[in-house]
Amino acid sequence: MKFKKALWGCAMSLAFFSALYAVQRPFRQYPGVEYRRFELPPDWDEKTEWAFARLMFPPGPNDGYRGRYDGDWRLGLSLWTQDYPRADRHFSQAVRRLTRVHTRSVEQPVSLEDADDVFHWPWLYAVQVGEWGLTDSQAKVLREYLLRGGFFVADDFHGTEEWQVFAQSMAKVFPDRPIVDIPSEDAIFHTVYDLDDRYQIAGAEHLDRGYKKDGKGAHWRGIYDDKGRIMVAVSYNSDLGDSWEWADEPRYPARYSDLGIRIGVNYLVYAMTH
Repeated sequence: MKFKKALWGCAMSLAFFSALYAVQRPFRQYPGVEYRRFELPPDWDEKTEWAFARLMFPPGPNDGYRGRYDGDWRLGLSLWTQDYPRADRHFSQAVRRLTRVHTRSVEQPVSLEDADDVFHWPWLYAVQVGEWGLTDSQAKVLREYLLRGGFFVADDFHGTEEWQVFAQSMAKVFPDRPIVDIPSEDAIFHTVYDLDDRYQIAGAEHLDRGYKKDGKGAHWRGIYDDKGRIMVAVSYNSDLGDSWEWADEPRYPARYSDLGIRIGVNYLVYAMTH
């Protein structure tokens, strides 16, 4: 019953978002820190109800790739491309299989400096947000995007130092709104799947320890608006991106991908219906 209600609400919301097709920016593809060449699927330019929007951002002072890729972050080869585009396309494929949301196979890189482009994408995802360098002007645009109804997934950052960087950045966006733990009964964990058991999702390079740096324990946090809607979903000490990226890799534990994909689907349907 919950699933049927979620799909009905999703269909109603998507009627609104379909009006944005004509003004969305064209698809763009960039070289990444892990992948340089990737084929375009047949539906790369299809106008769909939803596409995976990935946030482009400048490096921060603790960016682990500084010195190796010191070019213009607007042209790729920067930390915002971690797991890109493999994670994005695997998750998009999962959305097509597990929901009735009309989804295209390729992601959409989005810059907060690119006029009003971000306002045409109801979902926005960023990786390595403990090492980004969000500027004041970008924070202002992100704030407006979220208050207008946008939804932001902040993923793959670990340990005390990276939390401090992220928290300081979000204080630029919302100096008046705290980052809080999302209670298990919140609708975001029950929109499609009931996700009461949310364990830590380790990245592919940290399977032996199960965590990165001093980032022990999963924390699923968020920032709410005045009506109780989650605007920012935070996966601290977990790596959703790797769970999507390596979902077809036998050596990567299936239980991590199982949970990561389900969390992503819940976040997406929540974003489109709340």
